[in-house]
Amino acid sequence: MLDDFLVRSALAGLGVALAAAPLGCFIVWRRMAYFGDATAHAAVLGVALSLVLETPIFAGVLVISLMMATLVSSLTGRGYAMDTLLGVMAHSSLAVGLVAVSFLDNIRIDLMAYLFGDILAVGKTDLAVIWGGSVLVISLVAYRWSGLLLATLNPDLAHASGVSPKREQLILTIALAIVVAVAIKVVGVLLIAAMLIIPAATARPFCKTPETMAVLAAIIGCAASLAGLRASYQLDTPTGPTIVCMVALMFLFASLFWRLNHHSRTRSGD
Repeated sequence: MLDDFLVRSALAGLGVALAAAPLGCFIVWRRMAYFGDATAHAAVLGVALSLVLETPIFAGVLVISLMMATLVSSLTGRGYAMDTLLGVMAHSSLAVGLVAVSFLDNIRIDLMAYLFGDILAVGKTDLAVIWGGSVLVISLVAYRWSGLLLATLNPDLAHASGVSPKREQLILTIALAIVVAVAIKVVGVLLIAAMLIIPAATARPFCKTPETMAVLAAIIGCAASLAGLRASYQLDTPTGPTIVCMVALMFLFASLFWRLNHHSRTRSGD
């Protein structure tokens, strides 16, 4: 069954969606959209490092993404606004990565595949790495769910309850670096943040509990991955961007539905 490239592509998309959804909820709750961008953009530098050292791409991307996420976390609150710091780090890290890749004269590299993903080229080894990373992220978030949620919603209460917000931030940072490393093959560094944020943002208006939001975001992400893969195959369009287009359409329709439903409830209440 895994010999079929479409089956491998579908499984890869599902793996990334399942890992990105719960993590994306925390990014939405913490209003850290740029945090995902900065970490993902640094992945290009990780690709260059892996090619120079002849190590697996996953390892180089994971190390650089983790370093970037840790650096951003440590610099937060030291005289810079969060959005300003993340904007500078996101774009500068991408530029440095692209310049570093340009120096690799003796190595052939498809830069577009790393920027926008190449899910149709996912092999069995890639699939094992994606699902291994996804299971690790899901397990880590599930194990620390209460602490992460408490530190996100009320840091002062977390301190009083014996939960360290800095430790939970570190756990979130590690999980984000893993997601970036496994998702680069599917949607590329420029679109990873979209798969983190849009499914969670789509699910948010329809959920009353954090757990429900995480589950619904995972369902939305999986549906968008499968729909985007099918549309890409039929329309002969780039698969990574098509998947993001699908989840963006879901967000648009969900927003319109919620607004119309809210408006009708308001009128009936009058």
